[in-house]
Order: sequence, then structure tokens, then C-alpha cells
Amino acid sequence: MDPALRAAATGMMAQQTRTEVIANNLANVNTTGFKQSRTHFVDLLYQTVQGATTVSNTDATMTPAIQVGRGTRLAGIERNNGQGAMEQTSRPLDIGIQGDGFFQINMPNGQLAYTRDGSFQISDQGTLVTSEGLTVAPGIKIPSDASSVNISSTGIVSVTSGSSANLTEVGRIELARFANPSGLQSMGGNLFQATAAAGEPTTGYPQDEGLGRVQQGYLEGSNVEIVQEMVDMISAMRAYEVNSKAIKNSESMAEISNALIR
Repeated sequence: MDPALRAAATGMMAQQTRTEVIANNLANVNTTGFKQSRTHFVDLLYQTVQGATTVSNTDATMTPAIQVGRGTRLAGIERNNGQGAMEQTSRPLDIGIQGDGFFQINMPNGQLAYTRDGSFQISDQGTLVTSEGLTVAPGIKIPSDASSVNISSTGIVSVTSGSSANLTEVGRIELARFANPSGLQSMGGNLFQATAAAGEPTTGYPQDEGLGRVQQGYLEGSNVEIVQEMVDMISAMRAYEVNSKAIKNSESMAEISNALIR
């Protein structure tokens, strides 16, 4: 195959992948706690047509090697963990994180998952759970006679019962932070799984040890910027078209060469 065809084909595949990532960002523009992703590409190995050569000149003794690139490849898809806008819901069980940290979620297999989505509910057993019914660690029980729930910026969960205005503490929300949160593996359902690339989690209460604060009655929105994603999508489409034209030109040149043989 003509090397130009291969190089242009890798460019088309790269822009196709870039478009898929952009489409996913746009699809999740209203997903609570969603973090925007972007593609990162690197060039492929180069073919050395001619190595460095020595010249007989008093002002220059060596000329650089002549190399021809052979395309591009996907090096990674990086997650932007920047803070999303805090959106007020006024719902007492909605909790947004402002700053660093993740809520810890107990999975059915006994392992922990992590999320920035704080749209919680109370189960039929009175436990604080996610919208999927997964328990929020460390497991906070809300009394059945609770008339209101109050969650402080440091994660203390208190309730009032009956006609009493006194607050009774029933638990405290814990957060986890990672040295490299971009290394977390997405599981879907707004959940992440810890990996070796993310590092060991550091747990604590909100506003302790560099952890962010929590806000009751708020949810963190997606940090996707629609205008920027649209610009990137147009850029990817144009790059895809240019690479397709490079393939057509390479084919036309091959046709001319074949005609010479005839």
C-alpha cells in the first residue's frame, strides 16, 4: 500500500475517534458530575530515507537525516477534572462537592466505587443511597420519624424529629481523593473505579486534608463547554475531509503512474 494512503488513513481514524469523544461530551452536557474528555494523539514511527551525512565545509560538518512520517495514533483520552457549575435544586438530599473529592459508594461485590453525583435518596430501610439504590459509604441511617435532614459543609448529617427543632447527628459523609483522578476508570452510571494509575485513595471528611466542601441542595453540573465542543467538532470534520482528499490525491497519482506503464 502507498505510504501516503496509510498515513492519511491513520489521520481519518484519529479524527473519527476524536469525533466520538466529542459526541460523548455533548451527549452528557446535562449529566450530573460529568467530566469532559479530550483525545491526545502522537505521531507514528518515521522512515529514515537518508541518514545524517558528513560534509566538507568549514562552517558545517553534518547535515540532518531525512525522515518521512507515517501517520498518527491515539495516545490517550484524558479527562478534565475541573469543577463543574454548582446548580441549586433546593432538594435536601442533593449534595454537591465544591473542590476535590469523590463520594464513596458501596458496590454489591463489596468493593468501593466513586462518584461526583450527589443526587441521593433514602431507601425503604432508611439508608442514604444513590438513585440506583447503592449505599453511600460509610452507611448513614435516616430515622423513619425524621421531619427534616440537614447536611453541613463538613458532611455532618443531622435530623429533626417530630415537632422538635433540635438537630440530632446521625452520621457523617466521607470523601475520597486521588493523586491522579484522571486515572480512575469509568464504570458508567456516574461511577468510577479505583486503579493503580489513580493511586491509593485518601479518605477524610469534607474540608479536611485538601478535600472540598459539600453543599446541601446543590448538584455539580457537567463541566462540558458546548461552544468549545462545537468548535472542536467542526475542526475534526475539516481534518477528516482533508485526510480523505489526501487519499484521493494519492490514488490519482497512482492511476497516472499505472497509465505510464500502459
